Amino acid sequence: PFLEEGGGLSMVGTPFSVIQEEAVPGYYSCILKPYGIRAEITVTPRGAIHRYTFPKSRCAGIAVDFSHGGIEIEDGRTIPLRAEYCLQETFGAEACVTMEGLPIRMSVDASGFDTHSTAGSLWEDGEILSGQNEKAYEYMRESTYVPFGVCFRGPTEEEHVVELKVAFSFRSRKKANENRSSSPHDFSVARRIAKKDWEERLDRIRVQGGTLAQQRTFYTAFYHSLIKPSEAHNESPFWPWDGPFFFDFSTLWDMYKTQLPLVLSLFPDEGAAIVNAMLTVVEMEGNFPIGYRLARGYDRFSHQASALGHVVIADAFHRRLPGIDWERALTLMSKDLGREYGEAFFQDGVVHPLTHTLDLAYGCFCTAAIATEIGDTTVAAQMLEYASQWKNAFDKTGLLRDSTYYEGSKYNYSFRLLHDMASRISLAGGDTAFVDLLDTFFGYAADSVPAPGVSPCRTEMAEGELLGRFEGFNNEPDMESPYAYIYAGRHDRACEVIRAGLTQCYGDSRGGLVGNDDSGGMSSWYVWSALGLFPVAGQDVFLIGSPLFNRAEVQFGPDQAFAIETDGGGTESSYIQSVLLDGKPFKKPYLCWRDLCSGGTLSVKMTSTPTVWTQERPPSVM
Repeated sequence: PFLEEGGGLSMVGTPFSVIQEEAVPGYYSCILKPYGIRAEITVTPRGAIHRYTFPKSRCAGIAVDFSHGGIEIEDGRTIPLRAEYCLQETFGAEACVTMEGLPIRMSVDASGFDTHSTAGSLWEDGEILSGQNEKAYEYMRESTYVPFGVCFRGPTEEEHVVELKVAFSFRSRKKANENRSSSPHDFSVARRIAKKDWEERLDRIRVQGGTLAQQRTFYTAFYHSLIKPSEAHNESPFWPWDGPFFFDFSTLWDMYKTQLPLVLSLFPDEGAAIVNAMLTVVEMEGNFPIGYRLARGYDRFSHQASALGHVVIADAFHRRLPGIDWERALTLMSKDLGREYGEAFFQDGVVHPLTHTLDLAYGCFCTAAIATEIGDTTVAAQMLEYASQWKNAFDKTGLLRDSTYYEGSKYNYSFRLLHDMASRISLAGGDTAFVDLLDTFFGYAADSVPAPGVSPCRTEMAEGELLGRFEGFNNEPDMESPYAYIYAGRHDRACEVIRAGLTQCYGDSRGGLVGNDDSGGMSSWYVWSALGLFPVAGQDVFLIGSPLFNRAEVQFGPDQAFAIETDGGGTESSYIQSVLLDGKPFKKPYLCWRDLCSGGTLSVKMTSTPTVWTQERPPSVM
């Protein structure tokens, strides 16, 4: 929005100061200073609706910037390759802009201006293009790029309301117009629909107890856990037929441990659609991409990890998600493992970066699990043999060998939850030696070190990595590491680190995350851990942690919710004294999917004293 008195189109791209912010799922509003324009936005299935309340002005307007490619990143912003856009009727416009190799069609409609005194115009680089109703660009680049779009202008009275509807399609302008026309015609209606949809989703988990700040933090984290991936069924720009389509897996490295397991656990139909879309991607692109954006170049993130799609599919398999062809899945999983880093893994038994060795071994394990259950014993035996090659990544210290590591060091990656944790602990020298390694990593008996600042520089972060210590829940490489204590019989230690993370690394303020949320990866860690459960990605194992709330009800299955209730809990009571499952003593430190989806109650007696409430261990596949 802009006012002629405030500089008109020259305001486009200039950050506003904002006051009186309000944000709830599906809605945001604020006052834009210094001119007092009230800005509101809500969402529709294929677009958004803006509502602006203007002060009295001789000429107020709304400018739509078709050229903006998203977040501004130094030396990495997205600019269009080509574009064409035009005015349609009095208050409408269309555009087709190609970014990152893909054309995105947009349909725009403004309402609320006086039809007799409003002008719709094209603009470029802050100037009106008088007398032009359409324009095209070819082969734009950084040196020739200028912002461009359309604007609608007219006089406004005090409290004058203008609405702007925007819709998108990845297939055609016709579909973009249909998406706009089929969305609610009124801002308030769209807001109510979005509110209802989010309330239904967030109602899948209901918590009681804890502080108001903890409840607010929990539901904020839950909301952030459900934003990705983006659904665009029947709109894939990569293949011409209709069907499930998702994008913005940015990236599986961030999402596969906690975020996608949460989505698959709570929304089985959506989870099945995600997996079926992933399988179609493999058939079209040739492999499981680590990151899948609305862009060409699916292999951009292949350096991060390998075979993470296999883990997601195994999670879907263990949850018995409906409508997935497991023969198809097994075929594609098997073929994918030999590509890129997989070739050296199969030939040499190890591949650098060593995290890819762990990834591929785990991908083989996930593939073997599906092959075993559907009766392909040949594939199962072959994959299980390769799954044992994770050992080649470790040395006699019990830690990973030296290699290059993505966003971390060998210490951050050494305590992943593998499929054969019993052998992993033996490799380190047994329970005591493994716990000693974990204690060193988490800083037990170590001198304190300064925490990074608000915007740490690369040097500061590198110095922190050299310590070989856990840096807090600020990134994904070691987010599951506290739960490794459980495999060595030290559930009390796990509770200490988990509860410290819940209370010290998360909050309900603007600084409520100690790092990036990374597509909901860190938020979903909080959701799982606050519930007192943690999914071992790719396995039918949900570790019991340190529940934060008095009671939580989680709608895992279609019928009765699964309840987690605590007795004697509170801020100081982080340890478990005893556990009942449906009223019967329970000694396993983990649950399976059938326990969760059939309803029932997990009753956890908490204590402030470190205890060893069970000698049992989670399963290991030898």
